[in-house]
Formats: sequence, C-alpha cells, structure tokens
Amino acid sequence: MTDHSYLVLHGWQNHRPADHWQHRLADALIARGLVVRYPQLPDADAPDPVAWEAVVRSELAALPDGPVTVVCHSLGSVLWLRLQSGDAPPRVDRVALVSPPSPELVAGQSISAFVAGDAFGGRLLPPGAAESVVVAGDDDEWLPLGLRDTWEARVDAPLHLVPRGGHLTPDTGFGPWPEMLSWALGADGAAGFGAGAE
Repeated sequence: MTDHSYLVLHGWQNHRPADHWQHRLADALIARGLVVRYPQLPDADAPDPVAWEAVVRSELAALPDGPVTVVCHSLGSVLWLRLQSGDAPPRVDRVALVSPPSPELVAGQSISAFVAGDAFGGRLLPPGAAESVVVAGDDDEWLPLGLRDTWEARVDAPLHLVPRGGHLTPDTGFGPWPEMLSWALGADGAAGFGAGAE
C-alpha cells in the first residue's frame, strides 16, 4: 500500500506517548516512506468535539490525493463516527476503530459532548471504505456490555476481539502491535485480528 497516506487519531488524555502503539505505528509507516498525519488534538485532557473535528478536517485536507487510511483509538473512534453522522462526512478508503468506548459510558463523563444530541441516534456507518474494522479487548473497561452488544447495531463493520487486550494501551501490552501495522499496510482484518467478535 505504498500509495496510501494515513491519519492517526488518538483518544482522551492521550499526549501521544512514544511507547503507545499509535506512535509506533506512525513511526513505522513514516520509516517506510509513507505520508502520515498524527496530530496532537487540542486540549486532550478536556477536549471539545468541535475543535477536534476541525483539526481532523484540516489534517485530511493536508494529505495528498490518493487512498487514505484512518486509524482511531478510543475517543478518536467516537470522534470519527460523529464526523460520519454529520454534514459532509469525510470519504476515506480504510478505517480502523480501536477500543471505541461505550457511548453510554462516555455520556457520564466530562467528555459527554462527544455523544450529545443525536450523534448516536441511528445506525452509524463508517464511510464507504474498502475495509473498515472495529477492534477491542474482550475485557475493555470502557465496554462494560462488550463489543458486540455495544457496537454491532451501530457500525457496519466486522468486529474483532483481542483476548485480554484491555483498552489496548501500553498498560495492557500495546506498545508494539504488529497486527495493526500489518492491517495498516493492507492485510485483511479477519486474518490479522481474528475471525470476529464473541
């Protein structure tokens, strides 16, 4: 996938630590000569969805023409789905939503604006992508009802569980994550992450 460019979106309270799998992914893709945008989204500890959306649109506009792959983690996944449910949803080619938190759980946090209004009022479809995947740990504390019960009716994408993956952060061993790098470089989701959820 040498012609692809990439947008990597982090989550709440993430300041892009060097040991996080997203940082390692961006570094590995750049080392292969690929174009990667991995912005520090503003006010990561007290984020505003409107400000984050503006950055995402700006970053997408800065990418060269050609196929685009988007890799989101945690609140970045919710942000991406907000963009898809709003006006002028971005069009990209491949999307990975990693550890998307329960909207109901987000609603009880200081980041509730990300799920306010009708942002999650209907079936949310990731963009008309060549491939979309949703990946989460089978013991993610941000998915108390599990991946399938939380997201199957909300996204039209295969769901993949990572055994004992937690929220898929360095604290649960995702630092290095070669399966995500393989997916970003074009591997099929089912082959890399498992056949499906639960």
